[in-house]
Amino acid sequence: MSDDSFIREVNEELRQDQLRSLWRRFGPFVIAAAALVVLATAAYVGYERWIESRANRSGDAFARALELAEQGNHDEALSALEELESSGYGAYPLLARLRAATTLAEEGRVEDAIAKLDAVAGDGSAPGAIRDIARLRAALLLVDHGSYEDVASRVEPLTADGNPMRHTAREALALAAWKEGDRDNAMALFGQIIDDPQAPAGTRQRAEMMSELIAGSGGESG
Repeated sequence: MSDDSFIREVNEELRQDQLRSLWRRFGPFVIAAAALVVLATAAYVGYERWIESRANRSGDAFARALELAEQGNHDEALSALEELESSGYGAYPLLARLRAATTLAEEGRVEDAIAKLDAVAGDGSAPGAIRDIARLRAALLLVDHGSYEDVASRVEPLTADGNPMRHTAREALALAAWKEGDRDNAMALFGQIIDDPQAPAGTRQRAEMMSELIAGSGGESG
């Protein structure tokens, strides 16, 4: 055997001895770390599936509640929506609250519907856009079932220039003003809609029609 071969074999033996020594010292920790990685991965996958399952169940329950409401089964729909409010997952509890308000209004329980919408509007944990939608929907109900002050207290902040809901908010205020005989305020509000180039065509057309109606009424409220 040459000297080079002998040296290589000795070096190989030394490396193996070092590896065995390292394994004896650190092998259990390596195994434990690997086991933790496996367990963490399994837990994460399980959690993701659990979340997906909850979301799917809530989605199915919401769809079923909508179906019941469309069929006119209001009591059953409200019961299903109430269950979603308390035990649903993700955005579904909030959606259930909004849809329950619609169902209550369809059933003629307008005060209950407004109370539910006001509760959403006052919920600091809800997204700002959803809270504004709740205010707007409550105001639209109050056009027929409340005073101008009731409507204004919900949507006046939404009428500001640049607010994406300003057109409908102004329309609600204008209708409430017209209902109470405040012709000038109604005309001014409808005029803001007409003059806004970003107003939806349908909203602008209604504003133009109402302005013509008010102008031709000679001060008589509708």
